[in-house]
Amino acid sequence: MAIIRLYMTMSLDGYVTGPQDGADAPLGVGGFRLFNWLDRRDGPGPSGQVFSEAMSTRALISGRRTYELADRWQGDHHDGVPIFVLTHDVPDEPPPGSVRYVTDVGECAAQARASAGDGEVMVHGAGAAQALLRAGQLDEMELHVVPVLLGQGRRLFDALPAEHIELDLVRRLTTSETEDPAKQVMHLRYRVRRP
Repeated sequence: MAIIRLYMTMSLDGYVTGPQDGADAPLGVGGFRLFNWLDRRDGPGPSGQVFSEAMSTRALISGRRTYELADRWQGDHHDGVPIFVLTHDVPDEPPPGSVRYVTDVGECAAQARASAGDGEVMVHGAGAAQALLRAGQLDEMELHVVPVLLGQGRRLFDALPAEHIELDLVRRLTTSETEDPAKQVMHLRYRVRRP
């Protein structure tokens, strides 16, 4: 069965965007600082490895807000993989490319797993991640932690219920200490423990 894994970049204080994110500024004020590590995505180091793994996933689940702010990825996130957009309301207009709108989190996870076969499903978006966690459908998290404190913006895990979700660290990759400080990142992969 396919693994559903969240891939998210965040500041050390838990923000995935800067303040005032929206259509005109998808990453908010100062939010692009979180993605300097992508300058090394084609290199041989940890950031290149993690990016390559993300781009080899066979399906994508996205929250509707993330999908819209990313300009719908013009219907193709990578390699034509199926994109499942978790949404409360299905738009009237047909989706572009390989996009499907799904309103039920369990059904969304099931469709994505079926599409990915024995591969992996990438998750984008704080809302989708939280919905999948609450439904017991998120298997792993690949968090790209950038050594910066944004202080404001949109937090990754803001709306979770007040219960413990235990995680097991399964991998830690870090950029070299000699790396340009603006491009440093720690890639942490956690497995979600099931009761």
